[in-house]
Amino acid sequence: MWHTLQPLREVWIKVGLEKLENHEGVAVKALLDSGAMGLFMDMTFAKEKGFKMEKSKKPLLVRNVDGTVNAEGAIIH
Repeated sequence: MWHTLQPLREVWIKVGLEKLENHEGVAVKALLDSGAMGLFMDMTFAKEKGFKMEKSKKPLLVRNVDGTVNAEGAIIH
């Protein structure tokens, strides 16, 4: 059985993102997730902001803290 700890509060930080192809910057507020195992960006956000995406050779299956598969599915870009 999995138990999920509820945070006492959310921690938001100001982050600057830079596009590799043209060094154009985007400033955003991001939720700090200390349980994340890498850096991820929502696909809709990436498209709206004009980030170039390349299809991954090996999709990454994402699981939630409780072990269930993330509703958004695998990370493919």
